[in-house]
Amino acid sequence: ENLVSSDIEEVAQKCSVSYKALFAIRRVLLAQHTAFPVSGADLYEELLSSTAILSTGNPSLDKVLDSGLYTGEITELSGGPGSGKSQVCFGVAVHISYQLKQSVIFIDTTGGLTASHLLQMLQAETSNTEEQMEALQRIHIFRLFDVFSLLDCLYSLHSGRLQASVGGGSVKAVIVDSVSAVISPLLGGKQNEGMSLMIQVAGVLKTMAKDFNVAALVTNHVTRSGNGEVQPGLGVSWSHIPRTRILLERVEKAVAVSPPSLRSATLIKSSRQV
Repeated sequence: ENLVSSDIEEVAQKCSVSYKALFAIRRVLLAQHTAFPVSGADLYEELLSSTAILSTGNPSLDKVLDSGLYTGEITELSGGPGSGKSQVCFGVAVHISYQLKQSVIFIDTTGGLTASHLLQMLQAETSNTEEQMEALQRIHIFRLFDVFSLLDCLYSLHSGRLQASVGGGSVKAVIVDSVSAVISPLLGGKQNEGMSLMIQVAGVLKTMAKDFNVAALVTNHVTRSGNGEVQPGLGVSWSHIPRTRILLERVEKAVAVSPPSLRSATLIKSSRQV
């Protein structure tokens, strides 16, 4: 019988327990299990105190992202081959590890990340070998090539080993390059399992970002809509997952005067900008 909603006098008579004892028990139950309202102002203050903004190391990209990557959120970089998605991810990892002195978890699902490339990027930041090695040690790489391995890794990290997996260091970013590489082959047709797995990946990434106050950065491929416009892949269901979405493209115009590596970044979704 529900003690909270029942008449205490009747329960006292049935159970041969004093009215005073039952009243005290009910007060304890209400205090421990009742949901109390929280004001919007309190939630906003909590958000301000818990959210950090991490620079990507690229001032132009930071401007598009409204100062950088926000902890507690998922940010997506989408683009076609050669658009610079992976290069941006490498740069973010190097900047956070070297400049911010924070740890990064980098999940590589395409095999595109190499230690030598990271070292080259660090050598452009500092000529001090010891500083280079310390920064490399703060970048923790997982190579996974299917969605089941990705889920196992994310669940394992979320189950309390996020900090332990990096020797107790302060993890501030989780990068998945690329999330679409392991999910898109399972989508389409009558394969409902692919959609379910995609939602699981999204769920654990969002929970990890919130629970551990880290920035989650993922990359996605692009497709073309019915009218030929370039758009991020993985469909409508995935489009609601990232708080911020950036489309990276090569700059094809004025090739003669533009650097060959010039890219454009277009904000296509943001919870902070209209």
